[in-house]
Amino acid sequence: MEPLSHIDALNHRFGIDGIAQIVSGKGGLPVVQITSPAAHAEVSLYGAQVLSWRPAGQEEVLFLSKQSHFESGKAIRGGIPVCFPWFRAKADNPKAPTHGFVRTREWRLDSLSVDDDGSVTLVCLTSSDDSTRALWRHDFLVAYRIRIASTLRLELSVMNRGTSPLRFEEALHSYFRVGDIHQARVHGLDAVTYLDNTDGNKSKRQDGSLALAAPTDNAYIDTEAPAEILDPVLHRRLRTEKLHSSTTIVWNPWQQGAAALSDLGNDEWQHMLCVEAGNILSAAVSLAPGEEHTMRSTLSIHPE
Repeated sequence: MEPLSHIDALNHRFGIDGIAQIVSGKGGLPVVQITSPAAHAEVSLYGAQVLSWRPAGQEEVLFLSKQSHFESGKAIRGGIPVCFPWFRAKADNPKAPTHGFVRTREWRLDSLSVDDDGSVTLVCLTSSDDSTRALWRHDFLVAYRIRIASTLRLELSVMNRGTSPLRFEEALHSYFRVGDIHQARVHGLDAVTYLDNTDGNKSKRQDGSLALAAPTDNAYIDTEAPAEILDPVLHRRLRTEKLHSSTTIVWNPWQQGAAALSDLGNDEWQHMLCVEAGNILSAAVSLAPGEEHTMRSTLSIHPE
């Protein structure tokens, strides 16, 4: 008997008839497909990246670029990438991968289950090895719990498995699909101080709701408040609630930035908006040996 392929072995161990299966996605990357009465979703084990989430009776919530790379060593443009253990460029090594290294690694599928309420939960793991220590010397384990239902609950747990303290940044880089970026608004950040990365990380203060009209890369600091995207074109509100996250990042590259990205179509920037939970910059997390930190982000969709 021939040995099972990687995809077949995953299905043999974790597949759930009629609910969840592991398939070969674009570029041959393994993808968990979820089809339940509550929602449809796709999660790539490459990066443990949620690619799609569509609650029952709703349109697709997440944006995924048609130009995205699906190949080893390159990040997937869209969905919800996991950024760890640094955000943006690595301060002491500009040649290191942007947003860390876990979004370009295949994670281990640890469990896949249907809960009593009909939600589907999967847990993915990744940990330190020689390749990560070459970029970041610490020993760690990251467990990512993804609960798929009418809401999408994401819990990222980081454990220090080494003998010395470690400090890291993290973000769940949620790309939301919007009808028209010119009409979308972000609520929930009024009076919050932010650092404007398009203007040398100058400290500024948000006044009212955020309407984007130019490249935007804002890190709102010292806030655990929910944020909402109001989308009058698609007639919905996209809500992000957070726990143990004190930074909210809002990003859109606009036409100028999009033109420099080979994995983003020329006009796609008009239909995406990133509003993400994180702990970056001064909010980076410190863990003593043996300690653990969990950040949660819960996404929900509501009629406008």
